[in-house]
Amino acid sequence: MGSIAADGDKPHAVCMPFPAQGHVTPMLKLAKILHHRGFHITFVNTEFNHRRLLRSRGAAALDGLPGFRFAAIPDGLPPSDADATQDVPPLCRSTRETCLPHFSRLLADLNANASPESPPVTCVVADDVMSFAVDAAREFRVPCALFWTASVCGYMGYRYYRSFLDKGIFPLKEEQLTNGFLDAPVDWTPGMSKHLRLKDFPSFFRATDPDEYMFHFALHVTERLAEADAAVLNTFDELEPEALDAMRAMLPPSVSIHTIGPLGFLAEQVVPKGSPLDALGSNLWKEDDSCFGWLDGKPPRSVVFVNYGSVTVMTNEELVEFAWGLANSGHDFLWIVRPDLIHGDAAVLPPEFMESVGGRGLLASWCPQEAVLRHEAVGVFLTHSGWNSTVESLCGGVPMLCWPFFAEQQTNRRYSCTEWGVAMEIDDDVRRDAVEAKIREAMGGDKGREMRRRAGEWKETGLRATRPGGRAHASLDALVADVLLSGGKAR
Repeated sequence: MGSIAADGDKPHAVCMPFPAQGHVTPMLKLAKILHHRGFHITFVNTEFNHRRLLRSRGAAALDGLPGFRFAAIPDGLPPSDADATQDVPPLCRSTRETCLPHFSRLLADLNANASPESPPVTCVVADDVMSFAVDAAREFRVPCALFWTASVCGYMGYRYYRSFLDKGIFPLKEEQLTNGFLDAPVDWTPGMSKHLRLKDFPSFFRATDPDEYMFHFALHVTERLAEADAAVLNTFDELEPEALDAMRAMLPPSVSIHTIGPLGFLAEQVVPKGSPLDALGSNLWKEDDSCFGWLDGKPPRSVVFVNYGSVTVMTNEELVEFAWGLANSGHDFLWIVRPDLIHGDAAVLPPEFMESVGGRGLLASWCPQEAVLRHEAVGVFLTHSGWNSTVESLCGGVPMLCWPFFAEQQTNRRYSCTEWGVAMEIDDDVRRDAVEAKIREAMGGDKGREMRRRAGEWKETGLRATRPGGRAHASLDALVADVLLSGGKAR
C-alpha cells in the first residue's frame, strides 16, 4: 500500500491545518497515518500556535521524529502570546490574504534543502479553510488534497449560501433576527435533512451587512474545494449518505472524495499505540489528566461531561445558568472551563455553587476529551456540537446535549437530534431550569435511554468502517495511491 523501497524515494507530504484547535487535531491524526504509511511529513503550524504548543506541551514538543518535522509560517496578525484561541474572522482574513507567499517560500526552502533525510515535496495536504494551498501546490506541480475537517452536512450548508443570495435571504433584515423568521422550515436544499430550519444553517448568514466577511469567506473556501485533486473527509458513509451524494454531484469528477472517518478510530488502527508517533500531541492548552482518577471512582454512565470546545465564548450570566443547572440536576459532572471561556473576562462562579455541589463536581481548564468520552463513567456530553466533539461522542457511544456557538455547529446539532437520534437541544437563551431538566432526561429518562442506544449503534458502525478491510481503509488506500503518489495532475 504505497510502501517505499528506499529513503531517497520517500514521498514528502506537507500538511497544513487551519490554526485553530478543532482543525489542528484532525490534521495531526491524518499526518500520523500518512507517516506510518511511508510518507515524510512536514507539519506546518502558524508561529502563534507553534509557541502555544511549546508552552502547553513542553520545550521538546515540536522536535519531531525522524521523517516527521514541524515548521511554522506567520499568520499575518499582530504579534501575541495570549493563551487563547484567536478571533476567527480576522484570522480567516489574514490567512487568506497573507499566508500564500510564506507557504510557497516554505515549499521552495524544503525543496532547496532536500536530502535523504528530507526529500523534495511531493504532495500538499491542507485544510480546506487554507484553500490558498491549491495555488502553492499548482506552482510546484504537486497534487493537493484539501481536508474538510467539519461535517459534510455543514459543508453543504455553506454551499447553499449561494442560494441564500439568489433568494434574497442574505443579508437579513434587522427584524428577521428576532421575529421568528429564522424558525422557518427549509425544503429547497437537496441532499440535506428534511427537518432543517433557517436557524440550523451555518450561522454566518445571520447578518444584516451584505459584506459580512465570514459569509463570503465560507462560500469562497467551500467552492474552492472544486479546484483540489481530492477532498478528504472525517466522516463515514452511513452517517451522512444524502449529504455525501449531494457533495459528489456538486464537485467535478476531477476531485476524488475520500471518507476516512471516524478518524480517531482509524488512527488507532494504523498508528502503533504507545509509539513515539502516537505520543505527538496537538492540544494548545495544557491538559489536566487528574480528571481520570476522579472518573475512575464514579459508577458507569453517572457523570455529565461538559466542554464547549476551543472557540466558544459566553457571558458570565450564561456560565452561572449552566452552573446551577448542573448543580440542581443532582448528577456528578466534569466541567471544562477554559481560561478564555468568558468573553473579555475571567469566569466567576458564585461561592455557594461550589459549596452546594461538594464532591459531585470537578472543574478543569482542559482535558484529553477523546479519552474522557471513552471512559465508562461518562453518561452524557454537554457540547457546543463542533464536529470533532460530535464524532468523538459517537465513537464513545455517548449521547449529547447540544448548545452550539457558531459556524456549522448549529447544523451538527440539528442532525444529531433529528437524523442520528443521539441528542437534545438546549435553547440559545440558556436557563438553569431547562438545563437541569434536559440533564435529568438524558441521564435517566426514556428519551435518554433511546439516545444512548442509538449512540451505541453509531459507535459500532464507525468501528466497522475503520477495521481492516473497512471502507475508511479502502478510501485511505485510494487517497494515497491515486492522489498523493500520483505526481500531480495537469490543471
